[in-house]
Amino acid sequence: MKVHVCAKTVLMVQRYLERICDAIDRLVERKALNSFYVGVQGNNENSISSVADYIINLSERKIKLINLKLLTDLALENCPLLSAQILIERYMDNEKSADIAKRHNLAERTYFRRLTEALENFSFTLAKLGFSENRLLDYISTEKWIMEVYNRIYNARSDDTVVIDANRLGKLVAG
Repeated sequence: MKVHVCAKTVLMVQRYLERICDAIDRLVERKALNSFYVGVQGNNENSISSVADYIINLSERKIKLINLKLLTDLALENCPLLSAQILIERYMDNEKSADIAKRHNLAERTYFRRLTEALENFSFTLAKLGFSENRLLDYISTEKWIMEVYNRIYNARSDDTVVIDANRLGKLVAG
């Protein structure tokens, strides 16, 4: 049974959100600066309205990503301390399970029970903040790169580690 896939996705993409927002800022700046040049064929690629639409769409994406980061931070703050620490170390810092268990003086089996409990706490906290699994999935569904992470987590076996390729991520964000 696939549970907490959205919660895992949000936690895994958290470390990339700031970089993606910076990349969006650079895209906006580049588009605005290059909009001065008008093609000889008279295409509308650099028309005022197309440039404005492009910048507005990127700005809306950035707002959504910032809100996702704030939502994740708020949910982690409202989780019990050990749960938040385990989630941050496991999904955001991408540390190995054995290292996390050792750091918290837990047996590996106990660690995995605590990880499951932490994911339940995080999902419950997100739901209390108004973001159930379905609403969260709807919220992130327009971001291709986040949905790719979601699909990889959804299709992975429970013992698989999902790795995000930075080069592929850059291509998905720009597109």
